[in-house]
Amino acid sequence: MERKENLQQDKGALNVRSGVEGGHDGLTIKPKKFKKKSPDPVNINQLVEEIRFGHRTSLSKAITLIESSHHEHKEQAQRLLQELLPYTGKSIRIGITGVPGAGKSSFIEAFGTMLCNMGKKVAVLAIDPSSTLSGGSILGDKTRMEELSRNKSAFVRPSPSAGTLGGVHKKSRETMLLCEAAGYDVILIETVGVGQSETYVRGMVDFFLLLVLTGAGDELQGMKKGIMELADGIVVHKSDGDNVQKARRTVREYMQILHFLQPATPGWMSRALPASSIEKTGLSDIWEMICEFEQTIKRTDIWESRRLEQTKEWFHTMIRDSLIDSFFQNSNRKIQVKSIEEAILRGEITVTQGVSKLFP
Repeated sequence: MERKENLQQDKGALNVRSGVEGGHDGLTIKPKKFKKKSPDPVNINQLVEEIRFGHRTSLSKAITLIESSHHEHKEQAQRLLQELLPYTGKSIRIGITGVPGAGKSSFIEAFGTMLCNMGKKVAVLAIDPSSTLSGGSILGDKTRMEELSRNKSAFVRPSPSAGTLGGVHKKSRETMLLCEAAGYDVILIETVGVGQSETYVRGMVDFFLLLVLTGAGDELQGMKKGIMELADGIVVHKSDGDNVQKARRTVREYMQILHFLQPATPGWMSRALPASSIEKTGLSDIWEMICEFEQTIKRTDIWESRRLEQTKEWFHTMIRDSLIDSFFQNSNRKIQVKSIEEAILRGEITVTQGVSKLFP
């Protein structure tokens, strides 16, 4: 009896020391409740001032704020954008895409470095709709742009869309505005992904550049006509060594085809030029073409109307994205979707009938 009481006392002492309770089947640990920590407040006024002075570290911090999914960060990011909006819109926005192996990264590094040497401030945003925040090939592209990344007049930043093409519209566009507010004259937006990403990027830039390889032939047969119709300029890349003559022939072939396509920009006839990132040839000709494009289009109302139309399209895309997000965030909706999905897979109802149940 005395031994039993001692055991009970020892057990009680253990409960006091360890913060646990004795239960019917033994000791039960009380789970600790952890309070979710709110993010540290951001000094918006200071961040605005630092971005306006071109601080790259502050620009990176602002982009991270834009990309955050935390509710408080979202509010702070929109306040920041509102403050910086009057300082945006003064750059030329250039979209760059290309067939696999065309050498987009090497071209951007050579072209961007040339612009920096001319006294321009260059921002490079790489977009990969298939990547997550830290995955995909965008980080590899940044690694390959080592020289440009080290240039004080350049800013290279992967601009992921968090796995959805719709993400391009929000994060990439807002990142572009931040870069403009920081004083970057030229924004180069690279499409790392293939397919629909070209259309999305075309909808956020002034000039769209398509990189191709020498020896059109089979490539022209396989290339989507739609992608060529988006291009304001075509660069026949890797025009060096034994490829020089082939590149010139390929340029002529593309020029012939462009005459039969509807211009990507009214009032501008798209053209093809050869270039080599290794030998640094043809790069200045491409920049002259882009400058000529800007001067030509700005003489009309197309430049401004295109940007306004792009902003309107961004607005409507954001509405659609928000509706989808709010629909699936509803826990009852999630259960309903799952139930209807199972009924469709069992063959009890059609897909159209299932959707009608969700939107009666």
